[in-house]
Amino acid sequence: MTILHVTRRTDWEAGLAAGTYEISGRDLTLADEGFIHCSYPHQCAETAARIWPDHPDDLVVLVIDDDAVRADGVRVVDEGASELFPHMYGPVRPAWVTDVRPARWEDDTFVW
Repeated sequence: MTILHVTRRTDWEAGLAAGTYEISGRDLTLADEGFIHCSYPHQCAETAARIWPDHPDDLVVLVIDDDAVRADGVRVVDEGASELFPHMYGPVRPAWVTDVRPARWEDDTFVW
């Protein structure tokens, strides 16, 4: 299964350099939240619009192999009040990321 995480390119590059990516959401770390916010493909555009309403131009979408995450012993739990989103309870290892897709805004639509 594939899960996605929208982030700034610079945050992802810093995680690569450090060996793990630990940004939970916009300006929040794994230590702040306790998990990393992710989305399923059908949720990605809506999530990006909610978290990044100012439409920054440096965003990417990390495509994460959920099976690899779980195989390494990190929990991924579907949680939420009105809709379930995958939450990853540990840092992202670069080996789990199968693609880093550039993202852009076309008018008010998030395209990745």
